[in-house]
Amino acid sequence: MKTPLYIRNRQSGFTLIELLVVIAIIAIL
Repeated sequence: MKTPLYIRNRQSGFTLIELLVVIAIIAIL
């Protein structure tokens, strides 16, 4: 984990798009 900025952004703002992506991946699997 060399990118604390990415983790920070993810922790700070978990958008609905990310949730949709996760749901889509689960649906595909």
